[in-house]
Amino acid sequence: MKFQHTSGGFTLPGEAGQEKLTLELAEKWGADVIRDSDGTQLSEEILDTGYDIYSTICIIRDHNVWAKQHPDCLQQTFLSTDPVIATEGPLTVAPMAGFFAEQFAVNDCPAALRYWQVWDRTADKPLPAGAWTWDAASGTVTVEQPVPFHAYTVSFLAWRLWEEINMYNHVTNSWTSEHLLPVDPRTPQAQEYLYDWLKKWCEAHPQTNVVRFTSMFYNFVWIWGSDKRNQNLFTDWGSYDFTVSEKALDDFAAQYGYALTAEDFINKGNLQVTHMPPTAHKRDYMAFTQRFVAGYGKRLVDLVHSYGKRAYVFYDDSWVGVEPYGPHFQEFGFDGIIKCVFSGYEARMCAGVEASVHELRFHPYLFPVGLGGAPTFAPGGNPTRDAAEYWNHVRRALLRAKIDRIGLGGYLHLLNDFPDFVEYIADVADEFRAIKALHTHGPVAILPLTVAVLHSWGGLRPWTLSGHFHETYMHTLIHINEALAGLPVQVKFLSFDDVKNGVPADVDVIINAGRAGTAWSGGDVWRDENLVAALNKWVYNGGVLLGVEEPSAVNGCGDTFRMARVLGVDEDMGARVCHGRWPVEVKPVEGLIPDGATLKAHDHLYLTDGDTRVLAAVNGTPALAAHNFGKGRGVYMAGFSYSPVNARMLLNLLLWAKSLPLDSDWLTDNPHTEAAWFPADKTLVVINNSEAPCTTTVKTPEGVVAVELEGLETKILPQE
Repeated sequence: MKFQHTSGGFTLPGEAGQEKLTLELAEKWGADVIRDSDGTQLSEEILDTGYDIYSTICIIRDHNVWAKQHPDCLQQTFLSTDPVIATEGPLTVAPMAGFFAEQFAVNDCPAALRYWQVWDRTADKPLPAGAWTWDAASGTVTVEQPVPFHAYTVSFLAWRLWEEINMYNHVTNSWTSEHLLPVDPRTPQAQEYLYDWLKKWCEAHPQTNVVRFTSMFYNFVWIWGSDKRNQNLFTDWGSYDFTVSEKALDDFAAQYGYALTAEDFINKGNLQVTHMPPTAHKRDYMAFTQRFVAGYGKRLVDLVHSYGKRAYVFYDDSWVGVEPYGPHFQEFGFDGIIKCVFSGYEARMCAGVEASVHELRFHPYLFPVGLGGAPTFAPGGNPTRDAAEYWNHVRRALLRAKIDRIGLGGYLHLLNDFPDFVEYIADVADEFRAIKALHTHGPVAILPLTVAVLHSWGGLRPWTLSGHFHETYMHTLIHINEALAGLPVQVKFLSFDDVKNGVPADVDVIINAGRAGTAWSGGDVWRDENLVAALNKWVYNGGVLLGVEEPSAVNGCGDTFRMARVLGVDEDMGARVCHGRWPVEVKPVEGLIPDGATLKAHDHLYLTDGDTRVLAAVNGTPALAAHNFGKGRGVYMAGFSYSPVNARMLLNLLLWAKSLPLDSDWLTDNPHTEAAWFPADKTLVVINNSEAPCTTTVKTPEGVVAVELEGLETKILPQE
């Protein structure tokens, strides 16, 4: 369906030297805003065109002259060596061995050395301070009397010498400029300097309408190694590891009455990975950091407002401490939030934030190569194909939640060689505005079904798993979130604390999914008898618990899945090899599993009793099972991978589990397609998620509507 050309709600990256192309694309794509990007500037000719101007700033970088004069104001992190096994005699360890010397340097000042730790990892205990020595000249730590053949690690504070996004641009786009140092605003002198710098910046940019903070102060964690065979040692978009410093640690101890140690961050080498359940110390440190970032961040936002400019925050690169669903986000006073997206669940995450403007920055970014190093706007690249893939994910979410703006970023001159991409984005922009208009007139219809996703983070981090879809492919829950992002159901996110004293009354289905021990399954929280009893009671009274992969899994409590007696399925960790097994006899439900859906297997599953109904099996093990419990039901899936057809299978399962019809109104009969009904406009939107043309029907209260769709097509159909 060709949409009428409209304008507005689109942010265009401009570029000095490309004035003619900038203005041509602004007209073609219906842009009302022009922005700069990393590595680009806007000329006076562009600034004087009358478009609103976004200016991108990363407040903690591009201050190298000042930073070199104040080296104690650089940002830091804890690092730890790989375990080294002692043999006979003293053990010598080089802390920086294996780390990227252009990114890190040892901080061995007396204040920092107080927080260093040497661990005997074999005995799982730290060594007393007198049992090891640091030699700055050789850059080594020596343990004079190690236990022979025990493994040892050194945990130390390290200065960060290269701001990671600048580092990424050098590697990706072959930048040759000076490496930018990251400034830590913890110290009073850094705060004063950055405030004065921003004041001068605002005065020097009178044509800027929106200051786009990227984001505030601390990057997601990206640790590089010296060996190119394994250069990316660790990446976590939600980690707080890069916020640490001696002052932060000292201030924390003063506020909380106890001191953190290096091990609170190193965590046996796992670091503060978001995918694991947070410790009490980690939660305290996150809250401590969030208060600081919000407090100083508000000063900067207020300064921007004092110059009559709006302040938006880009939620991706250095967003740590700027949790948009956290208790302090509203204190900043941001006028809008921007999220880069590859997937539907990322769009839903942005749409749900309490903000006046919600903007998506689409991919692919206008760089020669993408995040993974594959060509994009370079020979061998196909950005139109990439954009269509991402739009196919995001579009599902845009039908369910309103987004105000979309845009792109990067180097506009690259588009001279990709005219098909230019045409495709023009079509997407018009399609976006047509969908946005429907939301503006009234909400989309949903089914009478509220689904709650249960994990360690709950409402603090809804939708996201601290990474993009392609980066966290191994996590089952991210696939479930991606499916839910486009389904016509109410979705909320609950923490274990939210339910252990009783499930909220409006919840129909709870989903707990993920590998054992992760933040998504829950780990040790399932040792809490009150949590287990509360969920047992809730299901017994009519709720539905959907467990996927290793839900509620914890060792040492009898059943591996603590909710096994509700789910009807459990996992044998080796103790039941001599026990009998209930037979796996498949009793399918007609229409539940669409043609083309895929099911997953999971090893060592067994049925808890003979009342469990196996709905589908893979290699003789239950892939999908249901178990009645009181007035409610437990449902188990061995795994889940997102696809449009699998998303429909998930919706069918949710409906069936709550005894709702699989052919409810406003659903399509073709699982490759989806529909959305906008009552205010009496308009039906139907999308084809496959590349092949197809026909589908949509059930409505007045009858059935037949729709023919081209591959990946969207049709907006007013109904009389």
